[in-house]
Amino acid sequence: MPEGLQTDVRMLKGVGPQRAELLAKRGIHTLEDLLAYLPFRYEDRIHFSQVKDVRPGNIYTLRVRVASGSAVRGMRGRAAIYHLLVKDETGFSLACKFFHGGYLEDRLKTGQLLVLHGKVEVDRLRPARMEMVNPQFELLSDDADNHTADSTEVGRIVPIYEAIGTFGTRAIRRATYAALQHLDPNLPDLLPASIRKRMNFPLRRDAIIQTHFPAPDSSLDALNQFRSPAQLRLIFEEFFFYQLSMALNRKLSRKVSAIAFRVREDRVREALKRMLPFKPTAAQKRVLAEIAADLEKPAPMNRLLQGDVGSGKTIVALQAAIIAIENGCQAALMAPTEILAVQHYLSARRILEKAGYKVELLISGLKPSEKSAARDRIANGHAQLVVGTHSLIEDDVLFSRLGFVAIDEQHRFGVLQRKKLMDKAATHGHAPHVLVLTATPIPRTLSLTLYGDLEVSVLDQLPPGRTPIATHMTTEPHLVGVWESLRREVAAGRQGYIVYPVIEESKLELKAAMEEYERLSTQVFPKLKLGLLHGRLPSEEKDVVMQAFRNNETQILVATTVIEVGVDVPNATVMVIEHAERFGLSQLHQLRGRIGRGLHQSHCVLIAPGRMTEEARARLETMVRTNNGFEIAEADLQIRGPGEFFGTRQSGEMGFHVANPLRDKEFLETARKEAFSFADDPERRDELKQTLRALPSTWQRRYHLARIG
Repeated sequence: MPEGLQTDVRMLKGVGPQRAELLAKRGIHTLEDLLAYLPFRYEDRIHFSQVKDVRPGNIYTLRVRVASGSAVRGMRGRAAIYHLLVKDETGFSLACKFFHGGYLEDRLKTGQLLVLHGKVEVDRLRPARMEMVNPQFELLSDDADNHTADSTEVGRIVPIYEAIGTFGTRAIRRATYAALQHLDPNLPDLLPASIRKRMNFPLRRDAIIQTHFPAPDSSLDALNQFRSPAQLRLIFEEFFFYQLSMALNRKLSRKVSAIAFRVREDRVREALKRMLPFKPTAAQKRVLAEIAADLEKPAPMNRLLQGDVGSGKTIVALQAAIIAIENGCQAALMAPTEILAVQHYLSARRILEKAGYKVELLISGLKPSEKSAARDRIANGHAQLVVGTHSLIEDDVLFSRLGFVAIDEQHRFGVLQRKKLMDKAATHGHAPHVLVLTATPIPRTLSLTLYGDLEVSVLDQLPPGRTPIATHMTTEPHLVGVWESLRREVAAGRQGYIVYPVIEESKLELKAAMEEYERLSTQVFPKLKLGLLHGRLPSEEKDVVMQAFRNNETQILVATTVIEVGVDVPNATVMVIEHAERFGLSQLHQLRGRIGRGLHQSHCVLIAPGRMTEEARARLETMVRTNNGFEIAEADLQIRGPGEFFGTRQSGEMGFHVANPLRDKEFLETARKEAFSFADDPERRDELKQTLRALPSTWQRRYHLARIG
């Protein structure tokens, strides 16, 4: 990359120390970083609409001047609404309204030149008048009338950038225009030439310029849908190098040796049949066959097992563990929480110990003497299946011969934590076979993005006898009826959960588990036995509370989201979630999955306020509409976007500035195909080396691509 693009942004005119600090918070330090900050929208400022032509219900871009403005004061003298009247050069006027617009009093002066962009609506109070409500606007200087060739404001298709703090779109546009002047006329093209030509993509330099400042004859619709040739080139480029990283990682992992297990021997088959507590579903048989085929190879398995709540992922993982054990190896199952680890341990012990297998639990909640004894049994090979939390990766935990690793709810672990567990097997000269489990169904688009280096198996069938959970949404005034329904279920011998978003009272005015537990115990259900479970309880207390609930010694469990995973009580048939609007779709689906595990009809009741955001309402309506985890995951992706789908993992951390795995999924699949073909083709090895050598160091770091040669 030419040195010019590694120049500090502070060298640009208009970017001083304060603005540089704002940019730095967005990860923008150099001119290259700034040019990777792309417009989110474009406006045609060659052809403005005239006020006389506007019609209700349509979106317009207008070039106007301020005729008058005034703020209507609300309570305590605050400016609640700012009313603006504008006129264009034909003399026609249009009203505008800005809610919470008091700040505009000092910014908009009579005669000020503006560009407005927004939807025109009928004024509800004065139906004969039209208005724009909260339009986007930009102040223009009067010299913009000159339409100079290098003007960034008018006379062209203008890029609109998301403001960065007080660094507004106009200032970003000017800084970006200045940064483009530093582009080397011979800027290297990072995509392999053969792929670029076959895909008919423009050169990288041209794509960068055209994405920021499109040619006047560019399609505005294509630009705003991120489908211009320049944008598609940059979208493909990001996906390609991300997937190339995945392809090379997978290629490297295949060079590492693993123990090739014997799967088809009679003793292994008999062991698998002996351990099964029920007849497996067709999906479980298919997935186990896929896993078994991997385990027979001398290269380590790296497979993702997706399955909805209750689809039988644990049974499949235990079957894979038995194959390892029958081949003289140990198996490990790592879970993110102690509750989930204990649940897996109890399930494994119930299924495996009667068949003669030794199951060990290793969690931080054990007494020191218990932990020490468990570590000894793991080190000498007496423990055949070890179930635990992060405790499994502590330095003093040594395995005798670890050959298989299952990681549950793996997105809750960091990369280094997973690697540390795998290194426990590497000390014996081989890599373990790895099965990654998730009960958060991942749409194929995100699966390719996040786990492109893993083979994927899907459990898309629930065991027979499961009754679909009936989900209802209601409001707090109807709680009396909800509690009465719960009493009837308990009277019939069943149990229920009541979930709250926080443990203790807070400034958020949310009901809290501890306070509600006291109120429910004394006022609402005084004749019933209630339990309380939350994350701050010591491990021993959590175990006591859960065991009492499993034994039906307590009929109602009041809890926080600590029960989201790892709680399996078939007798529980009711799940009441208060402040349901505060939970994400994936979380709601996981919570609902705690019921519906027995033969009786189960009910999930979502309690929400009468007024909530459109996004919150969409989440709850999705929950009422479907029990299908994959459909819910797709809806979650649509509502929240790919960046927030996994909570803390943002799309920017995946290396994407312009690409969007949801919007651009067809290009993701194309880029994946090209990248894996490019990495695996021995005849293109020299081209691969050349491509990797040419990558700037910043791209090397972004995509975790090590330099070759």
